[in-house]
Amino acid sequence: SPSPQYTLRPPSAPSSPGLVPPGLTEDEDVQRMLRGSLLWKVKAKGGSRERLFRLQEDGVTVCFEGRFGRARSPQSFSVTHIERVREGRQSEGLRKHGAAFPERHCFTLAFKGRRKNLDLAARGEEDARHWVQGLTKLMGRLQAMSQMEKLDHWIHGVLQRADRNKDNKMSFREVKSMLRMLNIDMDDVYASKLFKECDHSGNERLEGRELEEFCRRLLRRPELEELFGRYSGEDRVLSAEELQDFLRDQGEDSSLRQARTIIHTYELNEKAKRQDLMMLDGFMMYLLSAAGDILNQEHTKVHQDMSQPLSHYFISSSHNTYLTRNQIGGTSSTEAYVRALRAGCRCVELDCWEGSDGEPVVYHGHTLTSKILFRDVIESIRDSAFEKSPYPVILSLENHCGLEQQATMARHMKAILGDRLLTQPLQGQDPHELPSPEQLKEKILVKGKKLPELWQEPQGVPSLLDPEEEEEEEEEEEEEEKVQERSPRRDASQVSPELSALVVYCQAVPFPGLARALRHPQPCHMSSFSERKARKLIKEAGPALVRYNARQLSRVYPLGLKMNSANYNPQEMWNAGCQLVALNFQTPGYEMDLNAGRFLPNGRCGYVLKPPCLRILSPHPHPPGPPMVPVITAQQLPKLNRDKGSSIVDPFVRVEIHGIPADCAKQQTHHKLNNGFNPRWEETLRFQVRVPELALVRFVVEDYDSTSCNDFVGQFTLPLPSMRQGYRHIHLLSKDGASLSPATLFVHVRCKSL
Repeated sequence: SPSPQYTLRPPSAPSSPGLVPPGLTEDEDVQRMLRGSLLWKVKAKGGSRERLFRLQEDGVTVCFEGRFGRARSPQSFSVTHIERVREGRQSEGLRKHGAAFPERHCFTLAFKGRRKNLDLAARGEEDARHWVQGLTKLMGRLQAMSQMEKLDHWIHGVLQRADRNKDNKMSFREVKSMLRMLNIDMDDVYASKLFKECDHSGNERLEGRELEEFCRRLLRRPELEELFGRYSGEDRVLSAEELQDFLRDQGEDSSLRQARTIIHTYELNEKAKRQDLMMLDGFMMYLLSAAGDILNQEHTKVHQDMSQPLSHYFISSSHNTYLTRNQIGGTSSTEAYVRALRAGCRCVELDCWEGSDGEPVVYHGHTLTSKILFRDVIESIRDSAFEKSPYPVILSLENHCGLEQQATMARHMKAILGDRLLTQPLQGQDPHELPSPEQLKEKILVKGKKLPELWQEPQGVPSLLDPEEEEEEEEEEEEEEKVQERSPRRDASQVSPELSALVVYCQAVPFPGLARALRHPQPCHMSSFSERKARKLIKEAGPALVRYNARQLSRVYPLGLKMNSANYNPQEMWNAGCQLVALNFQTPGYEMDLNAGRFLPNGRCGYVLKPPCLRILSPHPHPPGPPMVPVITAQQLPKLNRDKGSSIVDPFVRVEIHGIPADCAKQQTHHKLNNGFNPRWEETLRFQVRVPELALVRFVVEDYDSTSCNDFVGQFTLPLPSMRQGYRHIHLLSKDGASLSPATLFVHVRCKSL
């Protein structure tokens, strides 16, 4: 049985007074959402429909009636999955299709991950305001919840769903249903024994304190109790001095002052707190907080030197940014730019083509992808460029327009971006060196072709196609299979002086070859390489490419003929010092997991300082020892098939190291049969890492299947230098990067130097 101090305080009843986060139960906006409102779901081509939207008692789920063909079905979304609420007609959808609704009645819900925006319009301004303000308050409160509160809230929601007849009591059948919802396949005999032990009234129903006790037993963390007991001794109370021992073993500040600060921050029992003592509850609160996270919390803000040349940083970069799906028949959208920039991307791509009425458009040329106005893209970039990061944004232009529309592009950029558009070299900047991210804060740079300074009038340019386009054509000629017949490319043999004038530090040039580039470095010249060309260079002249990338920017992009917008492994490009390793942000997979992990530190600002060995000609660092990652337990893994009641995961954990070729490795635990709620492995995985500065560590949880491919459950990726030693929790993410809260892994990380 749990120790006397262990109290998770689950809800006293599965429903009333509901689960709205504390402090918001009486809020006027939230009350209106609980009552529900008729909102128009704004869609294209007369598809707008009025639906009743209502916040559920769990304070997290919003339900509304959807329509599939002629049938109607209930649909829902979670407030935790909303990234942002945008007032008015800010979204592409509302700008295009919401003209019939007054601006102040409109708002947009932008979701994390790949879910499309929800464009809504209320009947009145007051209703819209209640929903915008209410959702914003709920999002803030839910984000501020501790892991313990999230766990409480989550279990309460499950109880509410399992209480089918809503009598605030749980029969054994309802308890079994709840266990399946919790991803637990508990033996009937054990479940019945636990049920009877908690049923003190003997009426074969659990209610009130009986239900609390049942939940408390379910939520026990034996591994944390054992860890607590190891340091607290027989009295099961942790003194400040004993907490010091734990902190020392964790590799953290173990001063008495720090130990007391932790006790006063996390201990729940006021009497214990006054005596500088910590009970099991407080210890759990501490380990489940950000202080117990595997990610070094100092790295969640900008902590690196931002005053070095641009070429000394990895820069988060997107390929075909305008696409929401694949590059042959997918949809182009300005919202894709908003998402990429809000995800920390600092280099976006615009494929620019001749449009009607003199207006250039952005789309994947000679394909069935839809077109969007260049002007609209620039407006979206202006509005979102510096919301998440103050550091410079690079517009990578792939230009297929004639002179007239090129001049129009230049006019639009100057008019819309104003002072943020960099049009002149920085005053006093050394021409032999690129400026730094710090110097270019809140500036937007254009990457494109530039006329030689002596040319006053437009005339033929030797490197007429965009270097990236030339490379793509080469790649396509080498392909044996042609997926489609492409029409001839427009003869872009001229470049507009107006557009050329906007290119300052990112002049697109054909790659002159490493020997020539190293003899005559041109910091403002920038070449693009397909993934195939980059691999060839790395294989044939890796060290020389590293030296080249220490002075100049290079951009790598996926092969042009990948129909499904597939990505490549970015790690091998980072190993060679390539800064702008462009990926399809719209395509989830391990490649985007690595990209998110690479740019997780430094405040997710989109710029990460390259290790010294890639910035200057320095020897490789001394090889460190092997990190050891004992995978101990997992908690509250999500069900993969919610519709199938009997579906319980058989989880295992795989730990992957992505770095230089000699460091790449993966190991995994055994799978645990039918337990996604609290599986326990107690297995140690060992790795030797020679260049830790470049290594990423990816923790993956999968559902074992003996007959087919294992199913993905969740993952988390971070740079090895940002990983803290000691006992740590890992908060898992979904395939598209959204939180799977409260799902966690609990690990013990140790590193030894050789």
